[in-house]
Amino acid sequence: MQIGGQAVIEGVMMRAPGSVATAVRRQDGSIAVRRESYVSFGEKIKISKIPILRGAVGLIDMMYLGIRTLNFSAEVALYDTEAAAAKKNGTPAKAGQGKKQSKVALALTLVIALTVGIAIFFVTPLVLTTLLFDVERTAVAFNVTAGAIRIGILLAYLLAISSMRDVKRLFQYHGAEHKSVFAFELNDSLVVPSAKRYSRFHPRCGTSFLLVVMFVAILSFALLDALTISIFGELTLGIRILTHLPFIPIVGGIAYEFIKFSAKHSSSWWGKLIVAPGLWLQKITTKEPDESQLEVALVALQCALGLDDAAKYPLVLPEQTTVAEASALG
Repeated sequence: MQIGGQAVIEGVMMRAPGSVATAVRRQDGSIAVRRESYVSFGEKIKISKIPILRGAVGLIDMMYLGIRTLNFSAEVALYDTEAAAAKKNGTPAKAGQGKKQSKVALALTLVIALTVGIAIFFVTPLVLTTLLFDVERTAVAFNVTAGAIRIGILLAYLLAISSMRDVKRLFQYHGAEHKSVFAFELNDSLVVPSAKRYSRFHPRCGTSFLLVVMFVAILSFALLDALTISIFGELTLGIRILTHLPFIPIVGGIAYEFIKFSAKHSSSWWGKLIVAPGLWLQKITTKEPDESQLEVALVALQCALGLDDAAKYPLVLPEQTTVAEASALG
């Protein structure tokens, strides 16, 4: 059984076959959990066993799920903040906090996120390479240069946000997620003392995936450019953008298969060499979690697996809300 997860605001989302559970640490120290049945889009359209295509579709599916769970964690944090302010002022908490975002709004958020990501990490390197370097007629040189710029942008972005206090806590929960997954994969007890012994660096991490995507993009786009030049005899910036953008899902699919393969062989000497760059990058995107953060990750994991009852971790406390508000959050 393969499981995965994601750090969210003051919490962790864990995904097991058929279900997803998100656990969030509330301001009063308690843990709130939302568990729900979940079938991926790839499973619904029966392509989950088709190489490359399953990775391309899975990438979109994971982004949708990630945005959805991030929104949930933000809603819980917002509700707690407003409830605390209301209590201080001696007024009741406002009804309707934590209302779920509609599917249309989630889809719009996903489209915006994809558009911004593609503009920054794919279009911008093409533009900069064309304007700053005289290599646009050489497929390999152009894409190596664009790839280096792409990786540079990613590193600069991660280093910049890693100094932010809230992001540091997010990265700690990221580390807690990895430690919990390791405990499960190695058949250890899903308790804090056991999980804390494991590494915060995992070969199937999304951070590693991003780095692999960038290396795969260099090779894939170089081949694509060489083919385009052989057909058209030249390659302008406009043609590059028009040919590269539709190919991005294929790049993501290839990267997915590479990550999956390398994770299975990460214990071999050559496997360790392959996963090493991604693990190095995780030194930025993961931090050592404390025991309370590990507890949240383990609760999410156990609820996703059905080993713990999510009802034990209510989304709102009785003294903080009305029945109507509880229904809105749940």
